[in-house]
Amino acid sequence: MAGVLERALAVMEYLSSRPEGVPLASLAQQLEIPQSAAHRLLTDLCRCGYVRQIRDHGDYALTARVASIGLSYLAATGIVDIAQPLVDRLADISGELVRLAIVDNEERLTWVAKAQGARHGLRYDPEMGSEARLSCSASGHAWMLTMTDERALDLVSRQGFGSPEEYGPNAPTTIAALTKMLQAGRKRGFAMINEVFAPGMTAMAAPVQRKGEAAIGVLSIAGPAMRLTEARMEALGPDLLAAAQELALASLASPMFRTRFPMQGRNSGDEASAD
Repeated sequence: MAGVLERALAVMEYLSSRPEGVPLASLAQQLEIPQSAAHRLLTDLCRCGYVRQIRDHGDYALTARVASIGLSYLAATGIVDIAQPLVDRLADISGELVRLAIVDNEERLTWVAKAQGARHGLRYDPEMGSEARLSCSASGHAWMLTMTDERALDLVSRQGFGSPEEYGPNAPTTIAALTKMLQAGRKRGFAMINEVFAPGMTAMAAPVQRKGEAAIGVLSIAGPAMRLTEARMEALGPDLLAAAQELALASLASPMFRTRFPMQGRNSGDEASAD
């Protein structure tokens, strides 16, 4: 049986994608928690300021306090301040949505920064702060390009394959289909997907990785398939890879990544020549 803390975190994660609020009975049913226990958890979370009860109909929703904690953490690491000028520049070059996702706990990707390059027409702009579905996103594929197939498939098996009904019609649903996509990405040097994350949308992504070290994040470009064609993505490949490499080097200024990926005795000249 899950502990109180585990249940409380499950409640907060469930509410994070439902800003309109959720009735007590529905939440308890979806999370398979007795309604009385769910009510106690929500009462405690309300008392602590992380959840609020909507006055009109009594449903429960998260407060902004959770987001405030995340934003405070990112501000302290400095990674968004470091990345934003590069993200903005790549958005200007591509004319599409550019996003940065960081590797979280070596098991997931979370989008933390973005810039919209489209000035007119269709603008693709999914929610920020969410966890990337590895099997169905260019960001997920780009991160998995840096791993063995065994490691990549282990992460996907724990997270689960996304279904074409939830994502795009070309979302891979088998190990063979996903492996084929990853092999093509490794040959190319970056990931490319077409109607995988969403119908009518394409995307490309490259890992943010210093030579000989694990990837710390992923840079992606996404837009409508009618505009961000396969030929356009191929043409943008060098710009995407250059921005990812520049961000990898700039990440040395972030205390979060200095701690997670120490230089291991290399001096700054060695690091510069390695990248």
